[in-house]
Amino acid sequence: MSDLNGLVMIARKGGYVIVGQDKLAGYEKKLYLLLLDETAGKSLVREMNFLAHKKNIPLCIVKNLPEISKIPNCKVIGIKNKNLSDEILKVLDEVSHKN
Repeated sequence: MSDLNGLVMIARKGGYVIVGQDKLAGYEKKLYLLLLDETAGKSLVREMNFLAHKKNIPLCIVKNLPEISKIPNCKVIGIKNKNLSDEILKVLDEVSHKN
């Protein structure tokens, strides 16, 4: 998971992360990926599924998103950089094939 941590930190430091349900719902520009913590509540899951479908972007459920993003109580983040999103998806795909 350290690759995922590193990529998310690069995205944060580069200003490519939108944090939180309200900010994501109001974000009008292009998003490329949504990361949702596995402990997210049903209403947040439903809203992020709707947003992902509406914007035609992947929604990935991850373990320990607050730890990965270094943001306490973080349940959802959006990535607004195509290359970083693609790399994060590759890492998540590799992790899922190992398990």
